[in-house]
Amino acid sequence: MFRSVKELVELAESNQVKIAEVMIRQEVEVTGLTREEIIKKMDQNLTVMEQAVERGLRGVTSFSGLTGGDAVLLQNYIKSGKALSGTVLLDAVSKAVATNEVNAAMGMICATPTAGSAGVVPGTLFAVKEKLQPNRYEMIEFLFTAAAFGFVVANNASISGAAGGCQAEVGSASGMAAAAIVELAGGTPAQAAEAMAITLKNMLGLVCDPVAGLVEVPCVKRNALGASNAMTAADMALAGIKSKIPCDEIINAMYLIGQSMPSALRETAEGGLAATPTGRRLEREIFHRQN
Repeated sequence: MFRSVKELVELAESNQVKIAEVMIRQEVEVTGLTREEIIKKMDQNLTVMEQAVERGLRGVTSFSGLTGGDAVLLQNYIKSGKALSGTVLLDAVSKAVATNEVNAAMGMICATPTAGSAGVVPGTLFAVKEKLQPNRYEMIEFLFTAAAFGFVVANNASISGAAGGCQAEVGSASGMAAAAIVELAGGTPAQAAEAMAITLKNMLGLVCDPVAGLVEVPCVKRNALGASNAMTAADMALAGIKSKIPCDEIINAMYLIGQSMPSALRETAEGGLAATPTGRRLEREIFHRQN
């Protein structure tokens, strides 16, 4: 059983296994299910993620009309050959957006770790899939690696926007994805932890301020930037770059920052972008239509 990133890395290193394997073994121990049952459940989650990405890339629009179609625009832009960012990074961004547009359109997604941050992990996974060519089991391992780091955050800080701001949602998802990318790319458990640390440092203080109280604006685009943050941090860690502040201390800092945030910036739609003139106008228009 592990409760910190330090313990997680030590378990992986001492047993000479991947972080994914540590998480699988813990799930078997905690749930009482067999290894095969645990893996089958994660395989089902992977299928849901894959279907959400595919649906989003075909184009969806939310009932409010606030979001939809941006994933398609990004894919068209990639195909144009005019993109300034790398193809893999933009593909991750588009697939993260696709997933969250499906969520906004009331489609089925897999919360990783929440619905509002559900695009980052699958977005990055299905983008790096094209480059790294993992088999199905390796893709499932990717999700277990992400889950291991999410488990630590959930038990030592928060994955709830209402409790800790969007740093707790998209921030956590971005860190989880970064760590999983590193392991899938052949990085060490320690490098995965460095990727998580680098990612979280760049998301600290991010507020949760959904316009009209809906998980759409700015949530969808924050998943896009969360995916790009994860990709960049993963590359930095794989290059040998380390965080000066240990990952567990960053997670604790995130918790303390979340505790000090005013309630207006924690999913109440009372502050931040939700309180801007345009944010209030959109809110009135949406609820006027509904009434």
